[in-house]
Amino acid sequence: MRQTSFAGIISESPIMWRLFSSLEKIARSNSTTLVLGESGTGKELVARALHKLSGRTGKLVPVNCGAIPEEILESELFGHERGAFTGAVNSKIGRFQLADGGTIFLDEIGEMSPKLQVKLLRVLQERVVEPVGSTRSIEVNVRVIAATNKDLREEVKAGRFREDLFYRLQVVPIELPPLRERGNDVLVLAQYFLERMAQAMSKPALILTDEAKQALKNYPFPGNIRELENLMERVAVLSESAEVKAEDLPDYLHSTRMETEVIECPEEIPLDGLDFNSLVEAYETKLISVALNQTRGNKKAAAALLRLNRTTLVEKIKKKGLLEAA
Repeated sequence: MRQTSFAGIISESPIMWRLFSSLEKIARSNSTTLVLGESGTGKELVARALHKLSGRTGKLVPVNCGAIPEEILESELFGHERGAFTGAVNSKIGRFQLADGGTIFLDEIGEMSPKLQVKLLRVLQERVVEPVGSTRSIEVNVRVIAATNKDLREEVKAGRFREDLFYRLQVVPIELPPLRERGNDVLVLAQYFLERMAQAMSKPALILTDEAKQALKNYPFPGNIRELENLMERVAVLSESAEVKAEDLPDYLHSTRMETEVIECPEEIPLDGLDFNSLVEAYETKLISVALNQTRGNKKAAAALLRLNRTTLVEKIKKKGLLEAA
């Protein structure tokens, strides 16, 4: 199987190669970039690719804004002076300063508190940071790449994210497609992960059978590339032969084909009539339930399977009382 790599990102999908073409152009600028996409689609890989292609001499410094408590995140980003708060026995350089001359990657930016959003906005506008407990401003030359799996426009409408910061971040937006929209990439990546893990475990090369490939292609992977990588690690650990068969894959991969009862249109309507709205409603409810089950409750993935707008699907779920299933 042919594997093609672009700056560390493996793909044979035309949609990804169009994105790669954009990345080459974006990398040459210093514009703030917002990477959007579902969880597990490879947003940090895109950040690493942009940094690598940019030619910037400084480091790439990643920060997971959702994993660090607010009171610690401010110090992590901007640094602090000695005595600035309880436990600050020494001064500390923040990650913006560590990334000087390079790139800072702010992952899960949608989780940042309103207080820190204000401070980040100032950094983006003035290119200076002010350590906690200090009145001095320090200039930084940093390329900012932010990422989120949230719909920031909706977050702005809900008052959870500053509108001015949103527009500052999305100077150049990049939307990563979910794995289910990348065609044959699920097999390309599955084989790549298998080969890498077999080598790491000093095992013979592992090959997917046609039946195993079909099972992988039928599954929507709501957890995207991260879910596929973890699955292939599990397969590599448990494999007892060079062939990975369909039965070597978890049971949930074999029950993902959408199965709904086909409602046949009668040749003629019964004399006593039929309840058109009820029939259509029942079929729609069945389709939504199957899609939610197939994607393990991931509404965005279910909407993609049904080719519906996510907000439309959410409204239907609420109306039908399917929230528990979702």
